[in-house]
Amino acid sequence: MTEPGDGDAPTGLQLTSAEWSMWQAFRNGSTCDLHIGDPARDDPHGQHLWGPERRVRGRVVSLLLLDGPPAQPGRVSALKLTGAYITDKLDVAGGTIEPFVELRDCRFEAEVLLPESRFTTLRMINCAIPRLEAARLHTEGDLHLPRCAVSSGVRLTDAQIGTDLLLSQAVVHKDRQGRSIMADGLTVAQDLQAEMMESYGELSLRGATIGVSLSLRGSRLSNPFGRRALNAPQLTVERTLYLTAAGLANSPFSSAATPPYGIAHTPSRGTRMQRFECEGGMRLDDGRFGDAVDFEHARFIMESDQELSLRRIHTPELRFLGERPQRGRVILSGARVVNLVDKSASWPGLGGLWMAGFAYETLIPRGHFPLALRLQWVAAATPEYAPEPYEMLATALRTSGEDADAREVLLAKQRRRRETLPLAAKSWGFLQDWTVAYGYRPGRAAVWMAILWAIGTVYFAEHPPPPLKPGESPPWNPYLYALDLLLPVIDLYQGGAWKPSGGAQWVAAVLILAGWVLATTVATGASRLLRRQ
Repeated sequence: MTEPGDGDAPTGLQLTSAEWSMWQAFRNGSTCDLHIGDPARDDPHGQHLWGPERRVRGRVVSLLLLDGPPAQPGRVSALKLTGAYITDKLDVAGGTIEPFVELRDCRFEAEVLLPESRFTTLRMINCAIPRLEAARLHTEGDLHLPRCAVSSGVRLTDAQIGTDLLLSQAVVHKDRQGRSIMADGLTVAQDLQAEMMESYGELSLRGATIGVSLSLRGSRLSNPFGRRALNAPQLTVERTLYLTAAGLANSPFSSAATPPYGIAHTPSRGTRMQRFECEGGMRLDDGRFGDAVDFEHARFIMESDQELSLRRIHTPELRFLGERPQRGRVILSGARVVNLVDKSASWPGLGGLWMAGFAYETLIPRGHFPLALRLQWVAAATPEYAPEPYEMLATALRTSGEDADAREVLLAKQRRRRETLPLAAKSWGFLQDWTVAYGYRPGRAAVWMAILWAIGTVYFAEHPPPPLKPGESPPWNPYLYALDLLLPVIDLYQGGAWKPSGGAQWVAAVLILAGWVLATTVATGASRLLRRQ
C-alpha cells in the first residue's frame, strides 16, 4: 500500500476530511468522533440526513482494517469510529483483521460483509445496519452488537466467538427467508447475552454451543405468521438458559456505556420488570443444559398449531414459572429433568400439554399446588389414558417421603384406566374402588368386614341353622359362625358344622362371596405396594 514506515494514505485514494481524521486516529489508536453534538441529529436510527462531513467510504474502512498504515511510535493501531456514515459496502470477507475494532453510533448505507473473516475483537454498538453477513466469522475475543438495528437479518452460521457474544437491546428484522438471526452451528466460548432484544422473524440457533450461559431476559421474539420464533434444536448451553424477565430500573443497559457481560442480573424487589415474550412457536428439542432452563415470568403467545417444544431435553432443573399459554401446546415428551420447579398457574389445560416419557426426580412447587391440582395436571397431559405420567408422579412423591399422596396418584391411575375397560371389567373395577379403593385403602376392608360380621351375627342369632350332624356339632355361636363364613382361608370349624336353608342359605352365600372379594382386593393392593408401583 505504502512504503514501509510511511503512514500516508495512497495518493489515488483522495481522502475526505472525515476519512483523514479516521486515518490518523487509526494510527495512534484514538477515537475518531464525528458527532455534531445534537442528540437527535446524532441518532443513527433517526430520520435526519447525515452530510458529507460525516461520511467515510466502506472501502477506506476495509483498507484500514486489512492493510492499514503502521501505528505511530509508542501507540497501538485501532479503529475506533463514532458517529460516522459509512457509504457503500464494508467488505472484509475472508480477511484477517488484527487491530481492535469499535464502531459506535454509526450508520451504514449498505450491508456489512464479514464472512470467513478473522478478528481479535469486534464491537459495533448502537449502529444502524441494513444487513450483517458474518457466516464462519472467527473472533479471538468478543463480538458485540448491542443496541444495533438491523433491517434485513444477521447471519452468523458456524461463527466461532472466542469469548462473548452480545446482542442486548438489538432490534433485528427478518430477511427474505423469514429469519432475523441465522446462527446455526454457532460456537460461543463464554456467554451469549441477548437481553431485551427484539427479534422479528425466526431466531435460529440449531446445533449452537454456548460455553457458559445464554440469556434472553426481557427479550421479545415475534414471528406470529411463521412456525417458530425461536428454532434451537440440539442447542448446548453449559450452564443456564434464561428466558425470564429483566429489570428496567437501574438496568445495566440503561446508560450509553457498553453493558457488562457474563453477569446474571437479578432485579431487586420493586424493580419494574420487562417479561420475556415469545410470539410464535419455540423449539428446544434435544437440547442439553448444564444447570437449568428458566422460564420464570415468560409469556408465550401461540396459535393453536404452534408449540413450545422441549422434546428430549436434558437439564438438572426446569423452572416452568411463566404465564399459562392460552393456545398452542407445551411438549415435554422424552425430556429428562432432575428438579421440576413449577406452579399450577403456568401449565396449559386439557389437550395443551403432552409429556409422554417425561422423567423427573423431584417436584419443587412454587406457591399453592395441592395434589388435586397436580392430578389435573397429569390428566391434562393425557387426553387418552397413559400410565407413565401417573407412575412418574407417584415415584417423585414417594422419593420426597409423601407415600400417602403417592397412593392417591396410583388410585387415580386405576380410575383413569377403568374408563378404557369393557363393561364387565369396568363393573368389577367399580366394585373394587367402592369397597377398598383398589387396595390402596385397605382399612376399608376391615370396616366392611365389621359391618358384614355384625349383620351376619344378628341374622343368625335370630335364625340359627340346624346342625349338620345332630349330637356332633359344637356349641352354637352366631359370632364365630358369621366370622367363619367371612374369612375365606381361616377355618374356625363352624361353617361346616351347620346346615343353613332358605333365607339363611342366601345370607351365608353372600357372606362367603363378600369375604372372597374383600380378601382378593386387599391381596391385590398389597402386591402393588410390595412391587412399589
